[in-house]
Amino acid sequence: MRRAGATRVGRIGALLIAAVALAGGMLALLSGGAGAPVAAAVPARPQPLPLLQPLIDAVPSGGTLRLPAGRYQGPAQITRPMVLDGGGAATIEGDGRSTVLVVQADGVTVRGLHLRGSGDSQDRVDAGLELSGADLLAEDNTLEDVLFGLHLKGVSRSLVRGNRVTGKPLTPGMRGDALRLWNSRHNRVEDNRFERGRDLTLINSPDNQLRRNHFTDGRYGLHAVFSPRLLAEGNRLSHTGTGIVVLYSPALTLRGNQIAHALTDGGAGIVLKDSHDSLIEGNEVLHCAVGFKLDTGVEGRGHLQVRGNHFAHNIIGMFFYGEAGQDHFSGSRYTNNLTTVAVSAPGAGASHQWSGNDWDEYLGFDRDHDGRGDTPHDVLLFADRIWMETPLATFFRASPALELLDFLERLAPFTSPYRVLRDPSPRMAAPASSAS
Repeated sequence: MRRAGATRVGRIGALLIAAVALAGGMLALLSGGAGAPVAAAVPARPQPLPLLQPLIDAVPSGGTLRLPAGRYQGPAQITRPMVLDGGGAATIEGDGRSTVLVVQADGVTVRGLHLRGSGDSQDRVDAGLELSGADLLAEDNTLEDVLFGLHLKGVSRSLVRGNRVTGKPLTPGMRGDALRLWNSRHNRVEDNRFERGRDLTLINSPDNQLRRNHFTDGRYGLHAVFSPRLLAEGNRLSHTGTGIVVLYSPALTLRGNQIAHALTDGGAGIVLKDSHDSLIEGNEVLHCAVGFKLDTGVEGRGHLQVRGNHFAHNIIGMFFYGEAGQDHFSGSRYTNNLTTVAVSAPGAGASHQWSGNDWDEYLGFDRDHDGRGDTPHDVLLFADRIWMETPLATFFRASPALELLDFLERLAPFTSPYRVLRDPSPRMAAPASSAS
C-alpha cells in the first residue's frame, strides 16, 4: 500500500512538470522565441515640414520659385523682386505667432498659395499676407485661419486680385481686418472674396480702386478714413454691421454696389461724413437699419450727387444729420421702407435739392403720361417727430399707440406737420415712348 501511494504521487508530480514545460514552450512560441523581449508599440513621429525661407533665399533677384504641391513651414519673408508661385497646390503653414508671409520689396508676385495659421495679436497685426512696396501682384491666393487677411503697408501701383480670405472664428470685435490698406495709393483690389473678418479698411490711402469684391459676416463692410478719391464699384456686402462708411474722404465714387442686411453696429447701408464733392450712383441698399445716412458739416463745403440708387425694405430709408449742405438727390427709388426719411432735428437736410425720384408713398397722378407726377411730392413728419426729436422714444417707434397718433394727425392735423423735403417732379414710370 505504501509503495502504491508513492508511485501515484510520482506520477502526479511528473504530469505537473510536463504541464509547466508545455506552457512555457507555448509562451516562448507566442513571444517570438524563448528569451525574446516584447517591444511596446511606439507611435511614429511626424516628419518636420520643409522650410520655405531657404527656398526663397536661393532664388536670385527677378527669379521665379514654383513650389511643388505640398506643405511648407512658415513664416517667411521676401526682400527682393521675384515670383512665388504655388500653383494652387502649395500650403504655407504659419507658426501661430506671427504673419505667415511678409513681402518687403518692389516687383514681387505672390500667386496660387494657400496661407494659413497666423498669430492672434492685434498689436503685431498678425496677418496671412503682408505687403510693402510698389508694383506688387497678389492673386489667386487662399488665406484661412488668419487674424488679419491682406495687409498693405505703404503699397503703391499694385494689384490684389482673385484672393479668398477667411478669418479666425472669433467675435467680430476680436477679429482683424480682412483687408487693410494703410498709407497706400494707386492700388486696385478686385474680384476678391472675404468672409468672417472685421472690416475692409482704408486709412490715409488715397486714389485706390475696389471693384467686384464680396464680403460677408463682418462689422463694417468697407471703412474708409482720410482716403480721398476712392472708387468702390460693383462690390457685394452682406450680413455686416454696417455696409460702407466713409469719413473725411472727399471726391469719392460709390457706384453699382449692393449692400444688404446691415442691421447692427449702427446698421446703415451707406454712411458719409464730411466727404464732399462725391458721387453715389446706381447702388442698391436692401434690408438695413438705415439705407443712407448723411452727416453734413456745419460749413457745408462742396456738393454731393446721389442719383439712380435703390433703397428698399430698410427701417429708415434716409437719415440726415446736420443743417448745412446743398446736395442733389435725383433718379433714385424708395420702396417699402418703414420710414422713408428721418432727420436729427428740424432743419436737417432742408437745403438739399430733389428731382425725379420714385417714391412709393406718392399719392399724385400722371395725367399727361410723361412719367412725372403732376404735383410735387412732400415728405411730411407728423407723430414721427416724437422719436426723431426725442431718441429715448425710439423704442416706441411703430408701436400701436404711436401709429394711431400718427394716423389721427394725418387725418385731422392738430399741429402743423414738418416738411422734410419736396420733390417738384417725382418720377412715376418711364414715358410710353421710351418704354416701347
